[in-house]
Amino acid sequence: MNSLRFALRLPLLLWHVLVDLPLTLLLMAPPFRRIRIGGEPLDHRAIRWWQGGLMRVFGFRMHRRGTPLPGATLFVANHVSWVDIVALHSQRMMGFVAKREISRWPIVGFLATRGETIYHERGSSESMGGVLHEMLARLRAGRSVGVFPEGRTRDGHGIGPFHARIFLAAVEAGVRVQPVALRYGKRAEAQTVVAFAPGESFAGNFLRLLGEPARDAEVWFLDPIDVGDAGGRRRIAELARDRIVAAMEAP
Repeated sequence: MNSLRFALRLPLLLWHVLVDLPLTLLLMAPPFRRIRIGGEPLDHRAIRWWQGGLMRVFGFRMHRRGTPLPGATLFVANHVSWVDIVALHSQRMMGFVAKREISRWPIVGFLATRGETIYHERGSSESMGGVLHEMLARLRAGRSVGVFPEGRTRDGHGIGPFHARIFLAAVEAGVRVQPVALRYGKRAEAQTVVAFAPGESFAGNFLRLLGEPARDAEVWFLDPIDVGDAGGRRRIAELARDRIVAAMEAP
């Protein structure tokens, strides 16, 4: 059955890349990108459209709970796979903070770069300083940023500790933080399936998921955190993690 699903979805993927992607890039180019539809720039809407289509190619049925905040917001989510960026982009345009290796991934890396991703060199404090500076500039300019405070993907069995430093930009900019729970499968039962298997490469995970059964993908936008009332970045990190954990365990 996996081979059959792969054979059926591969032509859809090729169409989405060879036909839909050039159309998306056209809508992201001047002068189209300056057009606004419902208050949203056309290039942002085009990215959401394409990423939502990619989720459907992989058999994910998207469901959203809650409403993403408008304007400058720091969105923070749990992290299990490259799919997380696609799922979030399908619901709300945001510039992600991601490891630099993603820029070299086929398709996803290209779209991540065009989607205003801020790349970070893992293990480099100098790189993180530059990332925080760029995050602060974007938030002060009224743009949103998405981060995965665990710092890396997990195996899907749990949520790791949130690094408090990444919340500094939100505190300095005085913008709200909105936690987001990403759940795959009913009652989040497919977290371990979507996650990278031990030693699995991006290409291996990409091709494996292309043959997986269709399943739900839920994006829960949770109650936002007012940084002025939270009591510092460490407390903000704890509150964000607690809300996401509670959402992951909810029916």
